[in-house]
Amino acid sequence: MQRVSFVLKVREERLDDYIARHERVWPDMLDALRGTGWTNYTLFIRPDGMLIGYFETEDLQAALDGMSSTEVNARWQAEMAPFFESLDGKRPDEAFVPLTEVFHLD
Repeated sequence: MQRVSFVLKVREERLDDYIARHERVWPDMLDALRGTGWTNYTLFIRPDGMLIGYFETEDLQAALDGMSSTEVNARWQAEMAPFFESLDGKRPDEAFVPLTEVFHLD
């Protein structure tokens, strides 16, 4: 199982709305995540908008490719893009770079 963590930056002025959207994630988006191998997916956020994501998957590239092929993910990413800083024209799920794991306590 691969453990994946990433960082993105939510615009501070959109923070409350971003959090509210994640209190009501679409059921078909949740189904797509589960169906493409994303498990234990968790988001953490600081008051300044620094977002830390974490999930586990058997195959990172397969999980990313699976989500990118779903229609619901295209809609979700389009809705979420305005919340983020520094995407450089990419969708949020294309802009994150996985962090390097340096320690894990079993």
